Amino acid sequence: MKGLARTLAATSVSLTALLAAGAASASSFAIRSGQGAEGLGMAYAGAASGGIGMAAMAWNPATITMFPGRNSNWNFTYLNANAAYDPNTSTRLALPGFPLSPIQNGTGNLGGDGAFIPASYSSWQLTDRLWIGVTTGAPYGLRSKPDHQVNAAQIYGRSAKVQTINVSPTIGYQVNDWLAIGAALQVQYFNASLKQAGGIGPSAAPVIIEGNTIDFGYRFGVTLTPLQGTTIGLAYRSEVRQTLEGTFRAPTAGVIPVKANLNLPDSVVFGVSQVINDQWQVHAGVEWTNWSRFRNIPIVSKTGSVPITSLNFQYDDAWYFSLGAEYKYNNALTLRAGVGYELSAVNDRNRTIFIADNDRLWLSAGLSYQVTEKLKLDLGYTFIDVKKAKVNYTGFHPQQSAVLFSGDAKPYINIASVGLTYRWDDPAQTLPVHPVVRKY
Repeated sequence: MKGLARTLAATSVSLTALLAAGAASASSFAIRSGQGAEGLGMAYAGAASGGIGMAAMAWNPATITMFPGRNSNWNFTYLNANAAYDPNTSTRLALPGFPLSPIQNGTGNLGGDGAFIPASYSSWQLTDRLWIGVTTGAPYGLRSKPDHQVNAAQIYGRSAKVQTINVSPTIGYQVNDWLAIGAALQVQYFNASLKQAGGIGPSAAPVIIEGNTIDFGYRFGVTLTPLQGTTIGLAYRSEVRQTLEGTFRAPTAGVIPVKANLNLPDSVVFGVSQVINDQWQVHAGVEWTNWSRFRNIPIVSKTGSVPITSLNFQYDDAWYFSLGAEYKYNNALTLRAGVGYELSAVNDRNRTIFIADNDRLWLSAGLSYQVTEKLKLDLGYTFIDVKKAKVNYTGFHPQQSAVLFSGDAKPYINIASVGLTYRWDDPAQTLPVHPVVRKY
């Protein structure tokens, strides 16, 4: 038990506030890039099949059976997003005569100085077939604060902050030589703060919605090894129904206690990893996220159950496709690269001023270095090229209000990550297992 306590205590470094910058690394305010440095260097290809190291546990809990002995992995990721909405037409009021709005300038950069995102994973092999472990990370996060707080679209948003901490106790079982199963409980803290201007003038007072909650979900998955050197993974992550409680603050209404039900999407991920020879491995992945369930969110008074306002998103489902390869240069050094493409949940009809999101191309590279028999270092880098994003508050937007605003942004994201993996036990005394794809 002392060994377990020491291993679990080592994961606590990741239980901090988790944020991503204005243009998130996955659809809307989802975060993929903060999961692990090894996977980042390959655009997370093969995440479900264990191809990205211990961070695969965040996608498929069955992959815990691929790591013999007692192990911990810590990751520290820096995400820097750049996007600015510049008006492409004169901003007007949606009133008879359509006079010009008194403010015509754009938002300036939304992402600020970027953000750090930690994540950690630990596993403990109890027998030749049974593993337990825990993961910590941030599946969602956002920090969007325009450089120009006074801008033409300020009644739609001045700033947004979403923080999550997800802690997932995990169990895995090696059924036989070709099948492993796994499950995880998701315990997720969610905190959100949205601010917008209460009017169209430069000195307009803010309207603020804040709330937080802790709720639960689950993950389960399988890995199959039908052929020597081939691993196939399939996993499901449930929705998390976040029941936020907080406050609504407005100049004319004062402070009102409110509540809101936020249904974060479920997802399915599929991956394949293939050993080519002693030096080469290739990986592929597909991920579907059910963002279409994320539509209208009423903000309701806690005392009288009266709707105060609502957040209307009207998202589509998202898809992510990835390919990656690894080359073992020598016994210590492994090089990797990957490419990914995401079909975003956000489109020109529903995009908000908070998030410059669109379909995106991932270009990734990284390496691993086995420092000692017990210690491994991972480095990963990704550049994300996001398609031109347009925001159209021109009469048909789900959150349309009194200002007609249309603007363009050309987002791009830089992500760098470092990871450390440590083997707590003696590798020579590991219990026997029979994996086909092994990361080290």
